[in-house]
Amino acid sequence: MKKLFLFSLLLCATAVFSQAKLRKADKLFAQLAYVDAAKTYEEYLEGEKEPGTETIMKVADCYYYTGNMASALRWYTKLHEVLGNKIDDKYFNRYLQALRAEENYKKADELLKQRLELKGDKAMTQRFIGQKKHLDSLNALPSNYTVTNIAANTDKADFGTAFYGNQIVYSSSKDTTKVGGKTYVWNDQPFLELFVADRNASDGSFFNEKKFIPKEQTQYHNATLTFTPDLKTVYYSSNTVKKNDRLNNGKNGTNNIEVIKGNIDGDKLTNVEKLPFDSKEYSVGHPALSADGKWLFFVSDMPGGYGDTDIYVAEVFGDGKVGTPQNLGPKINTPGREMFPFINDSILYFSSDGHYGLGGLDVFESRRIKDLEFGEPQNLGKPVNSNLDDFAFITDKEQKFGYFSSSRKGGKGDDDIYYFTKTMPDCKQWVSGKVTNAKYKMAINQADVKVTDKYGDVIASAKTKEDGTYRLEVPCGSKITIEASKPNHTKASREKDTSKTPGEEIKNVDFELSNYDDLVKKEDNMEKVDINPIFFDFDKWDITPQAATELDKVVYIMKNFPSLVIKIESHTDSRGKDDYNLRLSDNRAKSTYNYIIEKGIDPGRIESVKGYGETQLRNKCSNGVKCTDEEHLLNRRSDFIIVKK
Repeated sequence: MKKLFLFSLLLCATAVFSQAKLRKADKLFAQLAYVDAAKTYEEYLEGEKEPGTETIMKVADCYYYTGNMASALRWYTKLHEVLGNKIDDKYFNRYLQALRAEENYKKADELLKQRLELKGDKAMTQRFIGQKKHLDSLNALPSNYTVTNIAANTDKADFGTAFYGNQIVYSSSKDTTKVGGKTYVWNDQPFLELFVADRNASDGSFFNEKKFIPKEQTQYHNATLTFTPDLKTVYYSSNTVKKNDRLNNGKNGTNNIEVIKGNIDGDKLTNVEKLPFDSKEYSVGHPALSADGKWLFFVSDMPGGYGDTDIYVAEVFGDGKVGTPQNLGPKINTPGREMFPFINDSILYFSSDGHYGLGGLDVFESRRIKDLEFGEPQNLGKPVNSNLDDFAFITDKEQKFGYFSSSRKGGKGDDDIYYFTKTMPDCKQWVSGKVTNAKYKMAINQADVKVTDKYGDVIASAKTKEDGTYRLEVPCGSKITIEASKPNHTKASREKDTSKTPGEEIKNVDFELSNYDDLVKKEDNMEKVDINPIFFDFDKWDITPQAATELDKVVYIMKNFPSLVIKIESHTDSRGKDDYNLRLSDNRAKSTYNYIIEKGIDPGRIESVKGYGETQLRNKCSNGVKCTDEEHLLNRRSDFIIVKK
């Protein structure tokens, strides 16, 4: 009985000790002390056979937040086993990211596919398929990026570069000058400070490093910044602090990030202010200005977003005031984390663990469609992205070089800064269509199709197939002219502008060609241009709209067959006096001649122009013979006789 009592006391003491461990771990977690919290949770969990789901979530998150993805995977796997399909999107996505971080892509894809099918979300399924297909095809090709770990990296966190004229400003926790300074409980490293360095243009390396605006930085985090186009104003991220540089926590005890704005005056800032939507209850950070300085992109976990953190944009007015934030919407933002925006003209770069990627944060690009609407994000692939976090991507205006940050294996420390150069590969697209006969609408086989550039040089050519179709490879981002032709046929051409996206196809660039034989007729043992009768107003020789339509057919055949030489003959019926008819027909012949010449036809290609009056009637309807209007009409004609071809 005594032994049983002592055993009961022991169990009770063990339970009390265990609960104390859990309370301590929860407190550390609430303080964002994830390294210590993880150790304490592990100590507690050693004696727990069936821990609560909230505890599993927290210990998994401790490892997730500190980049220990192998340990995070162990606990997210446990969480998925406990909750099954009831696991929410946020934790399901973290589970997938942990799998990808350990390069278990097959299982991650299978789980994602099953979940989307279970939800019946066809749109997201198609998005997943499309993003995976893009990434697979991109990684199958040689990369146009060359990536280098810069020498300035330390064994601590170094990340978040920003161009500052010919210099670079970045964040680091290397703590080179402070002894025994504060450390960040999240990862047990010194707090981040901003450094400025000169940039070696040949290899991207840093030199002459020093602290940036040292008198303005708080004793806590100072990171991720952007500059106005004139480099006179800076926006940067900082812990929310009071005037005495003490942390200013939210109601739940968490300290959040805010964006500080100020005018640069040497090592100081003037006109320092917070953004109107900064708050101690949520974070606002990672500012990025558009090239014209009119739009400020940033990241926040403010209420009303789509996931852990979303990208927002706010207008910057002429007086420097910042407007109301707009969420970039579900095409960009996901249930996961969207972070570190950077805008280069019409391309938005950002990092995400919610879009399909290689693991952790991946860098994506999204092209502006119009205004603040952006297209489907595209993963940049390897070597910019890896199975761990890749973020804070910036590039020069021409996209030839830049920097990004990564916690990938093989680095020097926690997060490292990488320099990249980018060579633009041959970008190819396609143009396709069909060539048919204008009169009979039938396919023309073996027609010649050629593409010329803006200088007139031929850059591609092909012959049509039996069904009249063709398909040609053309360069991206070019103004091109496509021309279709065939011997004894007319020519046709169309101008097109190709986009800058590889693999796109300009379809239905169709042409109709006329066979020479379809444009002429045999009459009086002569070849003539086949047109309808040309009508003139009574006693006039002005070109009517009907006459212009017919004469354009003459111009058309002469332009398409440049060796063609014609003579113009005009005739009247027998009504009216002979001399009058002779003058009238001659004036009408000259009028048609002038019209053709004004359309750009060389006068030398018209052998003669003559009016014959009523001297060459085609029937019996001479003077004094009674005829119908239709019979007289047969004699009123203008002939364009081919004398050379």
